[in-house]
Amino acid sequence: MKLLPLTPAGQTPIRALTIAGTDSGGGAGIQADSRTMAMCGVHACVAVAAVTVQNSVGVSGFHEIPPEIVADQVRVVVSDIGVGAAKTGMLASTTIIEAVAAVAAEVGIGRDRPIPLVVDPVCASMHGDPLLHEEALDAVRNTLIPAATVVTPNLDEVRLITGIEVVDDKSARQAAEALHSLGAQWSIVKGGHLRTSELSTDLLFDGDRFLEFSSARIDTGNDHGGGDTLAAAITCALAHGYSVPDAVAFGKEWVTKCLEASYDLGAGHGPVSPLWRLQV
Repeated sequence: MKLLPLTPAGQTPIRALTIAGTDSGGGAGIQADSRTMAMCGVHACVAVAAVTVQNSVGVSGFHEIPPEIVADQVRVVVSDIGVGAAKTGMLASTTIIEAVAAVAAEVGIGRDRPIPLVVDPVCASMHGDPLLHEEALDAVRNTLIPAATVVTPNLDEVRLITGIEVVDDKSARQAAEALHSLGAQWSIVKGGHLRTSELSTDLLFDGDRFLEFSSARIDTGNDHGGGDTLAAAITCALAHGYSVPDAVAFGKEWVTKCLEASYDLGAGHGPVSPLWRLQV
């Protein structure tokens, strides 16, 4: 695949910001975002929204960061360091979502603003453990997604947000339309969890056209952090000035390579791995 250009040593690289929760097991969340950004040659700035207690088996708890502290992290990073793109992950609560949306608008992050925003609307872990308070779904729909340059839910999140169960191409298109109608500039319906399909096809929609991005399905149970990694790779490409379709194409290739390089870790699901980049 064609990689993002690296900045010469000693020069300031492209910067990107992730606003998300931690993963104490290191497979997903801010850890996956930062690892992906580093392997893409992008300097990762972070705003921690929540701290999870988790390992490869599941999430046993989480602690929310005060909303004003989350917003302040975003504010000080953008005002001093500057970023080319930003993404969200686990935001946990209505008050954090509202704080993030407000500070994003203040500093120029979001759809139709100078800094594009990738919204990964994290609702639950891959094990089904909740990472978002149930009452915060309305804030995801009405506050967070309308700020998105591109929104990247998995199929479980699609169902929670839109009420649509994606089982085939027709329902995937209906879901993409429903997500777009909530206000995102572009919506993605990811096919990685649609196990009945021989291919993993992600569907991108901008209100007028559907674009498909397909790859061979990787036979592995080690897919922890796949959604975070895809969204972070898209964010890196957007920070480099890529169009949304080109950024999604890059992200799709990147996460496929990371799935191919995934490894066992602990007693549960191991992580996808951007470390393949070191062998290129």
